[in-house]
Amino acid sequence: MLILGIETSTMQVGCAIGGHEGVLASTHITRGKRHAENLTPAVRFLCEQSQVGLDEIGLVAVDVGPGLFTGLRVGVATAKALAFALRVPMIGVSSLDLMAFPVRFSSRLIVTALDARRGELYYAFYRQVPGGVQRIGDHQLGSPDDLASELLATGEEVLLVGDGAQRYVEAFEGLAKVELVEPGNRSPSAEALVELAHARALREEFERPDAIEPVYLRRPDAEINWSTRDGA
Repeated sequence: MLILGIETSTMQVGCAIGGHEGVLASTHITRGKRHAENLTPAVRFLCEQSQVGLDEIGLVAVDVGPGLFTGLRVGVATAKALAFALRVPMIGVSSLDLMAFPVRFSSRLIVTALDARRGELYYAFYRQVPGGVQRIGDHQLGSPDDLASELLATGEEVLLVGDGAQRYVEAFEGLAKVELVEPGNRSPSAEALVELAHARALREEFERPDAIEPVYLRRPDAEINWSTRDGA
């Protein structure tokens, strides 16, 4: 089964194709908040370069967030449209899970943190398990200081991953037991999405397209701006 993975939770647009042989091809584009303009051409380019037709895709995987409202909306809507058109199932994967996957071999407590704007972070905690990592608890939204306090309270050796950690590095650099992962792992990747979706597909953890919904931990910035304006 070939899997098409679509990742749009951050400023970048990513897509990948792969299956039991691993990831065959991938592409990532970062051009501002132009998810709608970039995603369809990126999928087309990916299929051309990998010499895989859309009619060969047996599963569509998508990053469901948390992340940028516009990016998630475009990515999930496009993935659903493709799944409906191809009559194939879907699998939704958390953006925070995608960032934990590449560092799954660490025995330390893994924490992923995405920049949520407005001085906040989306974050989650993970532990190594056979074959990967397992999330501990729900996705969370809080300030860098909130996360730093939680990390300090654990008393554990921590591996901190994501662009949120990089942006607010001053909140974490004084914590002795916390190591920040290099900037190369700042964002979720479409390659990790395909790999995680393949593992779930082997367990037949498929989802209907109409059951896939983005994970929003707060209202869109546009609504917040209007509320602030009305309150003023």
